[in-house]
Amino acid sequence: FKQIYMMKTWSEGRQDCNNRGADLVIINSREEQEFTVKMVGNSKAWIGLTDTEKEGEWKWVDEPDSDSLGFRYWKENEPNDIDNNEDCVEQTNKKGWNDNACSEKQMWICEKSAF
Repeated sequence: FKQIYMMKTWSEGRQDCNNRGADLVIINSREEQEFTVKMVGNSKAWIGLTDTEKEGEWKWVDEPDSDSLGFRYWKENEPNDIDNNEDCVEQTNKKGWNDNACSEKQMWICEKSAF
């Protein structure tokens, strides 16, 4: 895992991860959730979850054809798609995930598979 302390959109953050041979983090366990919460601290960061293809169908970047989200850690009352414009997901503090506009600029977390 690597948290990048620059500010970029979700797509720009994902491209940066790809340039590093990685992708935005996929959180599929409570342990990964707790680890990324510690990384984020009092801030927030993009993770590899989006519903850009079809509203309400949340998919991880490593499984674009999957219809199963698996592990979930949404904040209360999320996802809420304010203004029909929140298609990307950010890790927040201990309150969990939040859907946000993909055009917002913030930090992001990359994850690289071990070989």
